[in-house]
Amino acid sequence: IWDGVPVGFLGTDEWFTEATNSETVYQPGGVHYVWFARAVMRALEQLDWIPDVVHLNDWHTGFFAVMMREQHPRWDDAGVVFTIHNLAYQGEFGLEMLDAAGLPHSLFNPEATEAWGRVNFLKTGCTFSDHVNTVSPQYAMDIQTAEYGCALEGLLHHLSFQDRLSGILNGLDLKAFNPKTDPAIAANYSADDVSGKRVCRQALCKELGLGEIHGPIFGVVSRLSHQKGLDWIPDLVGRIVIGGGGLVVLGTGDSKLAERFAALAKIHPKRVSFIDRFDVPLAQRVYAGCDSFLMPSRFEPCGLGQLIAMRYGTVPVVRATGGLADTVFDGVNGYTFEEKGTEALQAAIHHAMLDFGTPRWDQLVQAGMRGDYSWSKSAADYASLFSIIVDACAESAMA
Repeated sequence: IWDGVPVGFLGTDEWFTEATNSETVYQPGGVHYVWFARAVMRALEQLDWIPDVVHLNDWHTGFFAVMMREQHPRWDDAGVVFTIHNLAYQGEFGLEMLDAAGLPHSLFNPEATEAWGRVNFLKTGCTFSDHVNTVSPQYAMDIQTAEYGCALEGLLHHLSFQDRLSGILNGLDLKAFNPKTDPAIAANYSADDVSGKRVCRQALCKELGLGEIHGPIFGVVSRLSHQKGLDWIPDLVGRIVIGGGGLVVLGTGDSKLAERFAALAKIHPKRVSFIDRFDVPLAQRVYAGCDSFLMPSRFEPCGLGQLIAMRYGTVPVVRATGGLADTVFDGVNGYTFEEKGTEALQAAIHHAMLDFGTPRWDQLVQAGMRGDYSWSKSAADYASLFSIIVDACAESAMA
């Protein structure tokens, strides 16, 4: 029981240790998740419980929708909501996935499970669900375009036309991300008294071996991937250093990008720090100790980094895409730019460096820290969506 709600977990190390390896979590063998769908269905049958709404998340659960609709008529009145967290990962396999699921090859067609000659788990989830949503309103718009639709924009535009596609912004766990109580940071602080943030900055510099930095310290906590646009940053490090600023990068991923950041840290050891690992407590200290947070993503379904940064009074510099465009507003609580590339990011960083230490900067910090990033509104939006789906299923059953 969690907060009054019964919660069940289903899994086995034998099947999922490989599937949840950090390097392959988005694209392991599809049979793991066919098995998972069958196991969930069997467990619910044993419990003799049919939910009003099944909420599926990402391609890993996509086959549950088709198996539910095609193999279990008792579930015909249950609604299905399918949430896309990142359209770039779709789970594409061969016909053997239909065999593993006990489904006929006749479902291998563009109206069901097939996309561009492959069995596509994510498309299957979309096709066999009553409603599809994403993790931000802007991303729901973005994925209907050729630029961000990952070859499924036609389907997603069709779902939108049918009022079956929407976006609900992710929220933060405000207890876990709270500079007023966070035990991982050097000093606690709040929007009412931000003096502790200066202590956190000094402590972070000492921990990472950085020298005296008079300008803003820019932070990055991220996977090192093409999606995140971090490859635009190295060419700007010299300008940041010349302008009196610093840079802290914490993350793992692309080896070539990691090498570039490591080389820059060697060239500017007192101004640049690169930590090539996953470290949650240190991430908290980076959020608290830096002045600004860089998130120049090529695309971003929602993004939590910018929300955490604002919660800790760290002013975000982001590309206006997806959930970043829904949460960071230029000159209000951060800095945004539109075009992809180093030049546009450079202009945004330049504005941030000019404003640092001024009353305008203080206003941005306050706006960010006083924003509402909780799950309260998002949870209410999900409850409303589930209610609509339940009512629609009830009307369909009566027809």
